[in-house]
Amino acid sequence: MELASRTKARSFTVIKGFNFFIYGAIAIYTSFFPLYLKSIGISSLQIGLLLAGGPFISILANPFWGYWSDRWNNIKRVLILLLIGNTVVMLSVFFSTSHTVLFALMLAYFFFQSPLFSQSNSLILDVIEHTGHRFGSFRLWGSLGWALMAIATGPVLSLLGIGRFWVVYSVMMLVAIGVAFALPRGNARPKEDVFRGGYGRIFTNKRFLAFLLIGVLISIPNGMNTTFVSIYISDLGGQEGLIGLSAFLTSIFEIPVFLLFDRLLPKNGRTMILCLGVVSLLYAVRWLLMSLATSPYEVVGIQILNSITFGGYYYIGTQLTSTLIPREYRASGQALYALSWGGVSGIVAGIAGGWVFHYMGAVAMYRLGAVLALLGVAGFLIMFALMNRTKSSTG
Repeated sequence: MELASRTKARSFTVIKGFNFFIYGAIAIYTSFFPLYLKSIGISSLQIGLLLAGGPFISILANPFWGYWSDRWNNIKRVLILLLIGNTVVMLSVFFSTSHTVLFALMLAYFFFQSPLFSQSNSLILDVIEHTGHRFGSFRLWGSLGWALMAIATGPVLSLLGIGRFWVVYSVMMLVAIGVAFALPRGNARPKEDVFRGGYGRIFTNKRFLAFLLIGVLISIPNGMNTTFVSIYISDLGGQEGLIGLSAFLTSIFEIPVFLLFDRLLPKNGRTMILCLGVVSLLYAVRWLLMSLATSPYEVVGIQILNSITFGGYYYIGTQLTSTLIPREYRASGQALYALSWGGVSGIVAGIAGGWVFHYMGAVAMYRLGAVLALLGVAGFLIMFALMNRTKSSTG
């Protein structure tokens, strides 16, 4: 009994460390890769088109890897394959000289990168089930890694130059791969009906599908901001260090948000839908404020709202997916949730966001984001009302 307890405690520690390093690596990529592309002569419109290919691939990648995670009954194996493929392809990207080859490599990169977070979430939910541990206490290590690595990378790149970006990213990914080999297996449960039609239950769950569709409206402006905020800060006169500070502030305050939701969020669908409506309203306020910013320091300050908007939506959406989807299809359900956040919406964010940013400017892009977020608020309120009516009818 004591040995089993120590083994489980060790697994918890490894998962926390894994989240720290993998989120830290992706923070470095998200914060500075658009600047790297700009430094090698790629325009804002081309950057949007280039990064839009990733969400397109994620439409295939997330269900593909979620399916195999459930079939193999082994999330750890999937995570290791994703990390190795991610690292190999990205190293090839940094040494590519052709724009055509660069685009093809980025498609391959997103095939391995886009499912990472959904699969790591599934592993956390699997390991903590029936233990009394909370999802937020593990996920906050990802926010900590994101915040610390982003703010530390700014001064490092100022010293090394943006052309050495590949060194920093590769080191972080290699560390994450090393930690991944010590992860628990995950998915330790029977899957008798995965291939007898049971898998299709996910696609007949009307509430889950409605949640995904409304979420697309919220994730489009979030994707536009993620892609172009570093360029926006740079255009307003901000340097690499300020961009790193922005990424730090977007994540560090997610930690108390996750802990608060761990303690206070009721685990019932109606309440979580209402909470998503409130978070979506805060998203609209955030994008309106971004459209009014006149200095890079204002943008950095507004980015603090990310802890409540993205942090809140991410946490509630992950828990809602776990509630709506049967346990034996959890990895696939989380993959579809990630797909709604970065698949079709990511394509629109990259292409439409790149076009608006290039031809109309950042102000127009953020105002468009505020309108889409308000449409999402309306969608969640309608969904909440329908769920209330259903409950009343049943009662």
